[in-house]
This record gives sequence, structure tokens and C-alpha cells, in this order.
Amino acid sequence: MAVVSESSRRALLPSFLYSSPASYSSSTTSFAAAAGVAAPSSSAGPAVWARAPSEPSGKIEMYSPAFYAACTAGGVVSCGVTHMSVTPLDLVKCNMQIDPAKYKSISSGFGVLLKEQGARGFFRGWVPTLLGYSAQGACKFGFYEFFKKYYSDIAGPEYAAKYKTLIYLAGSASAEVIADVALCPMEAVKVRVQTQPGFARGLSDGLPKFVKADGYSGLYKGIVPLWGRQIPYTMMKFASFETIVEMIYKYAIPAPKSDCSKTLQLGVSFAGGYVAGVFCAIVSHPADNLVSFLNNAKGATVGDAVKKLGLWGLFTRGLPLRILMIGTLTGAQWGIYDAFKVMVGLPTTGGVAPTPAAGGEHLKTDA
Repeated sequence: MAVVSESSRRALLPSFLYSSPASYSSSTTSFAAAAGVAAPSSSAGPAVWARAPSEPSGKIEMYSPAFYAACTAGGVVSCGVTHMSVTPLDLVKCNMQIDPAKYKSISSGFGVLLKEQGARGFFRGWVPTLLGYSAQGACKFGFYEFFKKYYSDIAGPEYAAKYKTLIYLAGSASAEVIADVALCPMEAVKVRVQTQPGFARGLSDGLPKFVKADGYSGLYKGIVPLWGRQIPYTMMKFASFETIVEMIYKYAIPAPKSDCSKTLQLGVSFAGGYVAGVFCAIVSHPADNLVSFLNNAKGATVGDAVKKLGLWGLFTRGLPLRILMIGTLTGAQWGIYDAFKVMVGLPTTGGVAPTPAAGGEHLKTDA
């Protein structure tokens, strides 16, 4: 049984944000417990921290530097690998957005690419895709976990439980602002390589050509449309996923999450991620069309894109393919991310939220 000082108690994260029991102590408490020594007390009486007998040795402490590092690594794996794997779909989608007269449908788009570039052409631009989305995934997932805790601490247990969806939205939006700064240069090169035949073979020759033509500032020409695409996408991705997973465990599975096997929990993560991905694709598609248009045409503006594509085209051009791509992509990302977390000893994301009163009783029991 751990004795926690009053100052440490105030820094606790509301327990509803994660599904499995965790140690809700401050970082000082965590380091003292890991070292197996007593920590100095800020109160009159002595306070001693010790690992519970059931806690496995070497387990990652929730919200410790190791926890955020693990979430960051999971984001690299989940986003980089999945985006690279759907490069052929992304290639056809981008070309349908840029040249709809030539790439009239999904099937004809694949046919045109195969005829003009051969099978190898389907993976053109895979290197900037892998590097860009790996960097984005690291920031997206790592900073989401950080900001979710940060905003929960600011709100306090009662309001964090009451307005948890707002915390999901704020945390994911804050994380995506940073993540897109990491993604934008690689996204600009990727689109140029994929949509301008003969421009470059890939990143190694495409990046120098891009910088020579547009300057280094050109790598961030699409940052505002990218934020316009990715921030709503990520807010929907995280908030809807957390809500859908909570509903699945509450209404569709006749057993508490803690009694479910890890395989079933990962299946829930994939299903929740796929449904969330469909919503993501719809809300972010107009900005996706803008990003593709601006990165393809030198000196183009948002007004030029709206004039050429039209409002209906902004919302619908390439949308069915993007729903297929993003749904599969998002489901796979959440499945891989949670599988990585399970592998390193962390709980899967989401689950049924206890009431604030229940959370308070948990804290009193542990005190």
C-alpha cells in the first residue's frame, strides 16, 4: 500500500482515461518506486513508496518518460508502415484529384498507371511517404498522450470526466499542429513526385529539384491546407475512436474489458479505428484536395483550386477511394498502435469510463 503526499495527490490523472489499473503517483513517486527506496515526504510524517507485490518488475510506469517514449515509438510504427503500404491507393487518389480527365475512376486510374509506368510505378514516392508519416505518427500519438494528461490535470477529475470528449478533441488538435510541421516537407515532395511524371524518381532527386524550383519555403507552402486537412481528421480520429471503443465495451461485449482477451481487445481497436477512419475521410477530404492541388501546381492559390475544382469537386472528387483507404489505414493504425502498447506492457486505448465518484474511491483506497 502506497502513501502519497497531498501535492502528489493533486497531480493525479483521472483514471477514466485508461482502462487498466495504474499507479497514479507523481514522477518523484514513480522514480522512487522503481529504485525501491523511500522518497522524501513534504508532510510531517514519513512517506514510503514501494512496488506492489503483483506489479511485474520492469513494467513501464504510466505517464513516465518511458511511457511517452513507448507511445511515440508506437506512433512511428503504426503510421509510417501503414501509409507506405497504401502508396498505390494514394497515388491513384492524388492523380484523380489533379487530372480527373485522365484518371476518371479507380479502376481506370490503376490501368493508366500500369500502362505508363509499369508495376514499379505503383510505389513511386514511397520513401517520402514512409519518412514523413513516421515523423507525423511519432508526434501525433506521443503528443496526444501528453496533451490528454495535461488538459485533464488542468480540468481536474470531475470536469475531466464530464467533458472527456472535449479533452480528446483538444489533445488531438494540439498534437496534430506539431505533427504536421514534421510531415509537411515530405508531403510536398511526395505529391510532386507522384503527380508530375518525369519530375523525379523519388526523394533523393526529388527533394533537391523541389528546393531548387520553389526554395525551402516552398516545402511549407501547403502547411495551412495541411492543417486544414489533418487537424479535423485527427480530432475525429481520436475523439470518435475513444467514444466508439467505449460504446463497444459498454453495449456490444457482455463482459468487462478487463476480462476480455488481448486478441479481442485488439479486434475492438481495429473495428473502432475503421469506423473512425470513415468519419475522418469525410470531414478532411476538401482540404486533402487543396493540398494535392497546391503541391502539384507552382504558384497556385486556394482560389485557383476552388475555381478549377468547384465546391462539389472539393468535397467529392476521389472521396470513395479515400474512404476505402483511410478507413483501412486508420483501423490498421489503431490495431498496430495498441498491439505495440500491449507488447511493451501497456493497456490498450479506450474503454468504459468509471464515474468520478468511483475514481475518488479508488484514490482513497490506494492512499
